[in-house]
Amino acid sequence: MGDRIGMLSVEELRAQVAAGEIETVIVAITDLQGRLQGKRCGARYFLEEVLGHGSEGCNYLLAVDVDMNTVEGYQMSSWQQGYGDLVMKPDLDTLRVLPWLQATALVICDAQWADGSPVPPSPRQVLRRQLDRLAEMGLEAYVGTELEFIAFTDTFEQAWDKGYTGLIPANQYNVDYSLLGTTRIEPLLRAIVNGMTGAGLYVESTKGECNLGQHEIVFRFDDALTTCDNHVLYKNGAKEIAAQHGHSLTFMAKYDEREGNSCHIHISLRSRDGDAVLAGDGEHGFSPLMEHFIAGQLACLADLIYFFAPNVNSYKRYVPGSFAPTAVAWGLDNRTCALRVVGEGHSLRVENRVPGGDVNPYLAVAALIAAGLHGIENELPLEPMLEGNAYLAEKPHVATTLRDAAAELATSKVARAAFGDDVVDHYLNTAKVELDAFDAAVTDWERVRGFERL
Repeated sequence: MGDRIGMLSVEELRAQVAAGEIETVIVAITDLQGRLQGKRCGARYFLEEVLGHGSEGCNYLLAVDVDMNTVEGYQMSSWQQGYGDLVMKPDLDTLRVLPWLQATALVICDAQWADGSPVPPSPRQVLRRQLDRLAEMGLEAYVGTELEFIAFTDTFEQAWDKGYTGLIPANQYNVDYSLLGTTRIEPLLRAIVNGMTGAGLYVESTKGECNLGQHEIVFRFDDALTTCDNHVLYKNGAKEIAAQHGHSLTFMAKYDEREGNSCHIHISLRSRDGDAVLAGDGEHGFSPLMEHFIAGQLACLADLIYFFAPNVNSYKRYVPGSFAPTAVAWGLDNRTCALRVVGEGHSLRVENRVPGGDVNPYLAVAALIAAGLHGIENELPLEPMLEGNAYLAEKPHVATTLRDAAAELATSKVARAAFGDDVVDHYLNTAKVELDAFDAAVTDWERVRGFERL
């Protein structure tokens, strides 16, 4: 487990269980929406049964909507098939304590069928498949995610009762980089930071952001799978800790008409020996591999944007002048572009600024890798970087609706070649479920406009 505080070996878990320090072990998988789902196992039962064999859960965990309703259209899970089980197989490299929950440990699992074969649409498996493709080329991906949230002084229950309107943000003004503003809610931020540190995450910093009550906690980059595991653990844990402190917080992409919650994703590649393969002697200090890697991401952004923006609300972020991108372009340290290149040597990396706080990190990182590999395998040339304001540039626009994004994904040869038809069709159905629900909903906007005046 190295020097990561809070991480457990099986032997350490056994000792803590015997000493009465660990009573519960949570086994969890990540669902289509990027949420941790699973069950709490008695620690003795986990060691005697789940450790070797895994734990079962209904396969509808990868085939429901955000409200956990069973929906039609999924090949792997349906009433006709009887909603059988999948197996949650523990990845013991993720075993850790959860300091904010009493006497509790957690392990993240891979979703498998009873015969031990992987469940292809499982988000963790989608990423593993792309990491395997990289490994075949002798490459490894390192990733960092920057996830923003908005905190409120209302509890989650109060927010529900209010219909999520009229909530009181934790700060009443823009606290971007403000030390005074962040100190105002330091008790909550400190609890989250200390909790995540105790669960094995490497915290870099916290800072205020532009929207009222908006903050960002940044964690050090790691290999792609570890970063995504940490991302979903942090997102779940931050909500649990906020609830313990009488607060609520949201990671939704666009809570209101002000700045949305982003999730900028930084990605770099290294050789198996740790060499910085993206840096080179070319223009801007790039290697040919780096040029192809960026070119692939540009070429595939339209095809794969669904994996960066999976909900109707996601597309509300893409507004000129909002620090969310609108132009499919790249630039050096240019925050108006969809792709911002920063760093040098080992730190040379691409920051994709398209994802919002609602993103499923496994799917987004898988899409980044698939796009980059498309550029590398086809040796795509890199277009000149954009200088100046990309919001005013004559460049292709990122998709503005989930419907458009789903249509692009449906016809994408790149996506089907990289992920397989079964995975693409699974997530197209997820998009359809989201769109059908939205199309049937009557919004507050409609009531305000139409109740009296229309």
